Amino acid sequence: MPASLNEQELLQFIINQTKLDPKQIQLVLKHEKTFMDKAEQKGSREIDIDDVIDYIVGRPDVKLSELAVDTILETEMSFLMKNGLAGYMD
Repeated sequence: MPASLNEQELLQFIINQTKLDPKQIQLVLKHEKTFMDKAEQKGSREIDIDDVIDYIVGRPDVKLSELAVDTILETEMSFLMKNGLAGYMD
């Protein structure tokens, strides 16, 4: 995540949009970051969101459905795009 990202603001945005458990949202974001960091270390340029979701849902401490995890990640992307911090590749 970009350094200029206000993580507390992001978390609050996701909570407000999804109404999901804040602790689970934080876990999803933590595991997403771990996945992305590992992919970056391997030199991966393109990441399939389904692979990220499968990785997160497979963590023993995550108690959310695939749909809930996908919703969190999509809401995060909406926040990042709204704030000019990310965009989709063509």
